[in-house]
Amino acid sequence: MPTDSKRVPGPTETQPPFLYQKKNEKAETILVNCDGKRHDGRKPAEMRPIFLKAGVISQARGSAYIEQHNTKVICAVYGPHEYQRREGFSMKGKLRCEVKYATFSCRQRGSHQTDTREKEAALVIQQALEPAVCLHKFPKSQLDIFVTVLQNDGSALGAALTCASAAVADAGIEMYDLVIGCQMRQAGESMLLDPTVQEEYHSRLVKNAESNHGAVTVALLPSINQVSALVQKGNLESEIALQVLKTCTEACQRIYPVVQQCLTKAVQSREKTMDTSETKT
Repeated sequence: MPTDSKRVPGPTETQPPFLYQKKNEKAETILVNCDGKRHDGRKPAEMRPIFLKAGVISQARGSAYIEQHNTKVICAVYGPHEYQRREGFSMKGKLRCEVKYATFSCRQRGSHQTDTREKEAALVIQQALEPAVCLHKFPKSQLDIFVTVLQNDGSALGAALTCASAAVADAGIEMYDLVIGCQMRQAGESMLLDPTVQEEYHSRLVKNAESNHGAVTVALLPSINQVSALVQKGNLESEIALQVLKTCTEACQRIYPVVQQCLTKAVQSREKTMDTSETKT
């Protein structure tokens, strides 16, 4: 029987390498060591370095790509365009957001079908962006926002909020303000800013009787200092919740100059390409 010389002979079935990896239960339970540092060497109130770039997808009207260490998110914006006739008439524009985790983004391979986590994230991003976008500028139209999580190492929702806001601004859509996202994990007396996937809150790992164990995600409009979206999971006391909210808003203010610098560089690069094209013609 003839064989295909261009096909690489490999096994018909494969197993993910994480099945053979030894689990370190102590590292998962101890979030902060005796030196006051986390497993990656950061302090509890320290964020991971952020890389943000706009205009990465040429086919889209606006796009952005963000990295927070090993958390990588890309966003594309299309429109505005006329929405379907079956929807009700409105003099204000509409936002349609879709979030998708790539099948290879997590340790366990995901499904191609949209699950509840992706639907909840899309709803949060839509609700967070609606107060920031001038919807009355494009009546009877719809703006499509597609967010893809390429790699999830924690705080994917916060990174997606910032990335989607930068993509909308890169598309030239008029906005009242940018939207900056941030996440925090509360574990007893420890506040962990920008948690990794090992530090994120999971209800199955915490007993029901324990208090002050949860996670908070904040979407902030930094120029006018208003919160456009707030998501809380777990059980937090009122005083602790207010302190977590204050810490997240301060972290959003620190991320804001990074987004401004990214959009400024994107505008300058576009002006250079337009000038070079005009000189050639």
